Amino acid sequence: MKLLQQVPRNALAWIIISLFTLLAPHVGRIPLWILLIYLFAAVWRIQVYRGHWSFPGRWVKVVMTVSGFAGIYFSFGSLIGLEPTVALLLTAFALKLIELVSRKDAYVLIFLGYFVCITEFLFTQDLLIVLYSLLNVIIVTTALVALHQPGEHQFNRSTIRLAGTMIVQAMPLMLVLFFLFPRIGPLWTVPVKSHTAKTGMSDSMKPGDISNLSQSADVAFRAQFAGAIPDKSQLYWRGLVFSKLEEGAWSSLGYWDVPLAERRQQAVETSGASLDYSVIMEPTQQNWLFSLRYATPDRPGILAAPDFRLYSLAIVEAEFQYAVSSWPEAVLEAELSEWRRKVELRLPRGDNPRLHELAASLRDKSDSDQDYIDAVLTHFNTQPFVYTLKPPLLPDDDAMDVFMFDTRRGFCEHYAYAFTVMMRAAGIPARVVAGYQGGEINPVNKTVIVHQFDAHAWAEVWLPGEGWVRVDPTAAVSPQRIELGLEQAVAAEGTFLVDSPLSPLRYRSVAWINQLRLRYDALTYRWQSWVVGFDGTMQFELLRDVFGEISAGRFAATLIGTWALVLLPVAISLLRKRDTKRQRPVDKLYLQLCERLGKLGYPRLAGESAAHYAERIAQQRPEWGDELRRLSTAYTSLAYAPPAATPDPMQEKVFSRAVQKFRPRKSRA
Repeated sequence: MKLLQQVPRNALAWIIISLFTLLAPHVGRIPLWILLIYLFAAVWRIQVYRGHWSFPGRWVKVVMTVSGFAGIYFSFGSLIGLEPTVALLLTAFALKLIELVSRKDAYVLIFLGYFVCITEFLFTQDLLIVLYSLLNVIIVTTALVALHQPGEHQFNRSTIRLAGTMIVQAMPLMLVLFFLFPRIGPLWTVPVKSHTAKTGMSDSMKPGDISNLSQSADVAFRAQFAGAIPDKSQLYWRGLVFSKLEEGAWSSLGYWDVPLAERRQQAVETSGASLDYSVIMEPTQQNWLFSLRYATPDRPGILAAPDFRLYSLAIVEAEFQYAVSSWPEAVLEAELSEWRRKVELRLPRGDNPRLHELAASLRDKSDSDQDYIDAVLTHFNTQPFVYTLKPPLLPDDDAMDVFMFDTRRGFCEHYAYAFTVMMRAAGIPARVVAGYQGGEINPVNKTVIVHQFDAHAWAEVWLPGEGWVRVDPTAAVSPQRIELGLEQAVAAEGTFLVDSPLSPLRYRSVAWINQLRLRYDALTYRWQSWVVGFDGTMQFELLRDVFGEISAGRFAATLIGTWALVLLPVAISLLRKRDTKRQRPVDKLYLQLCERLGKLGYPRLAGESAAHYAERIAQQRPEWGDELRRLSTAYTSLAYAPPAATPDPMQEKVFSRAVQKFRPRKSRA
């Protein structure tokens, strides 16, 4: 193989380094054996470079490829999905290293590395991941730069400086493209089916679903209010409304479950000031949104369902920002249609007979719907019910009977489930609402951080003249859950984030850790608001504010002109004439000597060695001969010493003094 086609040792080293830095953010979502493949591939390629092993043959490569496909299939149970696809790409990335023979193969591997770097954004666009991805881009670019240094056969850390300089030079152009180039949806907003279910609210509810979810410390969404933040006990973030109870599970009404006449939301009269706030949701792979009671959105693509919940026409595949206004005291559905009444009273026949008997007993003792509601809440409050994150398993049949009369240990979904059944059994329209309750207020930027462990379920009952009224039976059992949050509610049993020992939320009592966490969260909110949330609408508004009327010609001229302003300084710095070869001090001293002799009429010839130059002048000027020979010998010894030899500062100093002392004069004719 020709020298120019070989992969330099420096480039190979940087390629192997990039291999592992690109894999690092995916370690938590891929099987362990893929990491072992990376180690195996790196060892094999190093041994090939050292001449101990040979490149794999055709059948060996076929076996490794088929084994990779089979391993991913058995690890994930499918080859279709986000995680299996990325795992396939990562496996191919490692196996390509083993057959890295020529520069052509190196180019393929390096450009594949850029693509692997992008895949991390399919899962998250967190600020730390962005910074880490920038580091990966620098490392991959370093490998590309090293590939164009064929004479570099030693690992050279200085190569990364050149790559970093190139990235810095590209930054201004990147900023121009970010603000001015038409916003095209990035790769990570393309709908993809994830193999692993996202942590979040489900479209159905059975006892135990939300209790498992509450062990997660992930952020569900962040909200920022235009004015004062309401009290935590008033922060009920509606997400789903469950009106159907079938086979022990609550679910929402589908589009075709609702008659045409009932698909439009009833008009609502509002009075007083609204609560204005913006929400940034994390990806859920669903289309429902979260808001306070009776919210009206401010952007297209968000609709309101007839049960007064918000949903997006598009699946929330990426961080999603929207602003809404809410009226928590508004009367919702003052008049209940016959169809809606039937739906919100429907119960499966024969289920939970003991619970129905209790409901009938309490109903007979009540004078009104409100009295009955108060009686049920009093029952929850006075009986030995326990609020816990670890409720016992319930049977599929008559689960609420077992809960209400035997175990009496449950989470919010248990109490909302039982309460709603008791309301319907007494002839009061009722339904379950699932979402989040409360949230952590960040004092740094006055945002409300809602975590997955804030997931909550409560009930809504319909009362004449009042419409749908929120009733939270959990508050009757555990007031601390509503007033202080989940952590305080389960402090006695010690189950808060028990499965997440490294979560910073577990160390909120440590002041400096908590302050650092909150400041980073505030920075994350800015990143989401200004960068991730910078969509086509925000870009259009920005350009309209800056340029006024936007036309195609003006936009094209602005884009091209800005590119020119950004690229011109870079072009000047690259094209300006400069000395690309740095001279050593000993070379500068010798050139000073040659210049001095040239002014006296004895110029050095092109390609003439120091010894030959000194001898030629000595023949013409014998009085200079001995000194010139000593200077040329000293220079040759210093200039052509072995690369591994350490320069002697004393010899250089003696040579410098000798050159300065030698001051020949032009002879008088």
